[in-house]
Order: sequence, then C-alpha cells, then structure tokens
Amino acid sequence: MYAYDQFDRALVHQRVAQFRDQVSRRLSGRLSEEQFRPLRLMNGLYLQLHAYMLRVAIPYGTLSARQLRGLAGIARRFDRGYGHFTTRQNIQYNWIALEDAPDALAALAEVDMHAIQTSGNCIRNVTSDPFAGVAADEVEDARVWAEIVRQWSTLHPEFSFLPRKFKIAVSAAADDRAALRIHDIGLRLFRNDDNEAGFEVMAGGGLGRTPRLARTIRDFLPTAELLPYLESVLRVYNQHGRRDNIYKARIKILVDALGVEAFRDEVEADYAAGRCDAFALPAEEERRIRAMFAPPAYPALPAETPRDRAADPAFDDWVKANVVPHRVVGYAIAVISLKPVGGIPGDASADQMDAVADLAERYSFGEIRVTHTQNLILPHVAQRDLYALWQALTAHGLASANYGRASDIIACPGLDYCSLANARSIPVAQRIAERLAAGGREREAGTLGIKISGCINACGHHHVGDIGLLGVEKNGAEAYQMTLGGDAGDRAALGAIVGRAFSAEEVTDAVETVIDVYLARRVNGERLAETVRRIGLGPFKERLYGTDEGGKDRP
Repeated sequence: MYAYDQFDRALVHQRVAQFRDQVSRRLSGRLSEEQFRPLRLMNGLYLQLHAYMLRVAIPYGTLSARQLRGLAGIARRFDRGYGHFTTRQNIQYNWIALEDAPDALAALAEVDMHAIQTSGNCIRNVTSDPFAGVAADEVEDARVWAEIVRQWSTLHPEFSFLPRKFKIAVSAAADDRAALRIHDIGLRLFRNDDNEAGFEVMAGGGLGRTPRLARTIRDFLPTAELLPYLESVLRVYNQHGRRDNIYKARIKILVDALGVEAFRDEVEADYAAGRCDAFALPAEEERRIRAMFAPPAYPALPAETPRDRAADPAFDDWVKANVVPHRVVGYAIAVISLKPVGGIPGDASADQMDAVADLAERYSFGEIRVTHTQNLILPHVAQRDLYALWQALTAHGLASANYGRASDIIACPGLDYCSLANARSIPVAQRIAERLAAGGREREAGTLGIKISGCINACGHHHVGDIGLLGVEKNGAEAYQMTLGGDAGDRAALGAIVGRAFSAEEVTDAVETVIDVYLARRVNGERLAETVRRIGLGPFKERLYGTDEGGKDRP
C-alpha cells in the first residue's frame, strides 16, 4: 500500500495547523458561520442534525492495521465509541465537537490520514475495486492508478472549485466491483488485442435526483495518457458546467445537455490542443508508486478446503458467503460483514476496529480494505487460517455470514443523523434484515442487494439496488418509494419505480412480497434484477397493490 513521504506528511500537518487557526477564529466569533462553512467543508466537517460530522478519506479503501487503530482511537476520544463506514470507502464520525475537530485531524495526521477533499466542489476520494491486487480476474492492481489520480487531484489548482463535487472510480477487473457507471468518471483498465494496457473512459454517471449511468467517451486510452486526458475532461466540465443551479451542476447534466457525442468532441478537441502535456506522468514516478503496491511475500501454501467446514455448519455458511477466491494458491479473501442482523449497517465500534487491526496483523499482512458496500475485508488470509479467523470474528460480533445477501443492506444514516433526509434508513434496514433472516428468505434468495436512501441525494445508492428504497415525506409522514431491477455492476441499470410509496409500517411487508414473487418466478438461479428484466414489473405490482398499475400516487 502507498506510504506517505516527507512531502505528504508536511502537507497534511500544515493543513491541520491552518484548520486549527480557522476553528479558533470561529469559536471566538471572528469568523461567522457563513465565512467558516467553506473552510470546514474543505476539511470534511459537516454540520448535521445533532452535531458536527467528520468524514475521513480512506483512499481506494486501503488501510493498514496502524491506521485502523488510529481510527478506533478517534472514535473513543472524540466520538461516542464508533465510526460509520460509507459507500465512498470512507469513515464518518457523527458526534464531533467543533473544538475537538483540529485535534481529531491531528490524530489522523499521526497515522498518515486526513479529511482533505472529502467534501466541497472538488475531486473527492478516489474509489476502486476492494479486491484490487488480490482478485484473480484483474489485469493489474487498479490501486496504482487510483493513487496516481489521488496525487494528481489533491489540491489541484485548476480543479479545487468545480461547479459541483466530482467522483472518480478505477477498476482493472473483468467483474465491475467498483460501480464504475455511477461515477462522474469511471476508468476500466484492460488490455487490447495487442496486449497494450489502457482505459475505457466513462463520463457523466451519478445518482441523486437525476440518476444517470456514465457513457463511454473513449474506448481505449493508453495508460501514459491518463492524466492529460483527465485534465481535458475536467477542463470541459469546469468551463461549461452550470454554476447557477446546484441541482444542475453535476457533469451528468452537462453530458445530457450537450449530448455524449458533442461532449466527447469537446474533450477530444481540448486534448488534441496539447495544452496539458506538462501534466503527463513521468515514467519514474509511475515506477515509484507501483513499487508501493508490490504484493506481500506470500509463503507457498497448498490449496486446501478448511477441514472444519463439514464439522461446523455455521463456519461452512460463513465460508460460502464471505470467503472469495484469491489469485494466489492457498490464500483467500475474507469479507468481514458490518451488517449483523438487527445492527446498524456500516457501523463498527472502536473495540471492533482494534480487533480487526489485530486480526489483520495476525492473518493478513497488516492490511484491511473498506468496500463501497460498507464492509471490511482482510485480503491476504491463508486458507488454513480461516477457521481461527472466523472464531475470532465471532467473539467480536463480526462473523455474520451475509456478504451479498439480503441482510447485507446498504443504508445511509438517514433522518437519525442527516439534516437533508426525509425519512429514517437505519430502523427500516434493521426491520427488513430481521424479517428476512428469521423467515429463511435470505438464505433461499442468495445474492440480493437491498439499498436504502433517506433522501433524493441517494447516498444509499438505492437506484442501483435489486430492491431500492427512497425515503420521502408523504402527508407529513415518512414513506418509502420502491425501485426494482437496479444494478451497479457489469450490467449496470437504474431501477424502475414500482408505484405508490409505502408507509414505514408497510415497507417491510412490501420487501418480503417482492422477494416472494422473485423466488416463485426466477429461473436458473438468476438475480432479482435479471428476473425483473425478463418478466417486467407487472407481477410484482399485482402482488404489492392488487393491480398492475402500481397504485395511483407516485411521490
């Protein structure tokens, strides 16, 4: 993983000192909230319903054991003993006191972490495939390029004040585990017929009130040209993106307005002008960064099936759900679910973070990953150690065997914390998970993604869930609009609205009804989204509303 050098550390510590002065001036009244707001946002500090929230960057979701212990320490000292892992491979603390924020940032700096550009109209945390570097289906470790993009974009003088926030994802695998098409820019690394490495460049994706899937604007971009080409994409957006309307400021709106062909032409014209050659990545710098991601020295091990599986059904179920094949013989990728049935999706206590850090040092060369599905991963576990790992995870309440299953629900904090939300996400997720686990539907359904957002900003990615739930306000009460058939992967699709919204009392029954229809109608083990594509919404509407019209009111 990437290791900070003297320059990185100087930059982060200087930012802490700057922010400490800004907070001091705010507390003394020398800065108004209006003056302070852009300063705190550029340091990841939001004002939520009950307190300040601090969002910490975890670049491409990679953490060392030392860093995870640092995050646990911040949870104990400055929060209420836990942190919330997000769909951007970040962590958030929901109970930060303003006077403590500089000390929290200083504690982050001590473990080579920061909150720079986790908010504001800039290039946000660069995300990637959480299995990068260990997956059998990848061209190379995508994190190398995610780190290159991170360094290029940090405090970039031209792109620090864009029309709106900007999100980039990178993947190098055959299976899209980075949700590339819901990003402002998605980069898929592959090799062409001449075995040359390059990127498919996608632009204009994003969810929220105007959901769009990114469209391909370059079929093949040689890796050496990545940064100059990104300069051109960002420059076109920066020049032509709307700044008069926050709801129409994202690049997806610009691509819609121009049309993808005209947008592509604008980018290619800027790129052909050759104005950004100075920003091309030097070969020696690529080699330096690539060396940071050299794989660990794996001791040679035979492939083996853990002998304890037959004797322990609970362990066997965990292996089936949470263990993923590794590129190296004798090793496995272990997913640590942060979705215990009835728990708060994505939350981890400080004690649990410390425990995972200990287990990473014992079983995974000290490395942890954060996924955009709000779980953790130990990426380098010897197959012979899986049973011992599972026992340790069980002792800390971290052995839920539900990765990718119905109770592995993605959910934003919702109205329990967020001032933008219309409805609660957390209690709905808890009730749905409890119902499906108790009724046996979860095991029967297999891989199935439920995603919940408390408002139209779609932080819970509801648009791309097999089942998506959007919190809305209806006649003064919380309600949930349902979408079906979404997909964030290789067959990316936006879910279709089923019909009228369900009340908080109805929504759990509605989700169970959808799964019942799916189980009755699926063929050949297809995913729910595939069933929806094959049979349409009609059979689901009929069971949900007693009519294939889906009810009369559509929020």
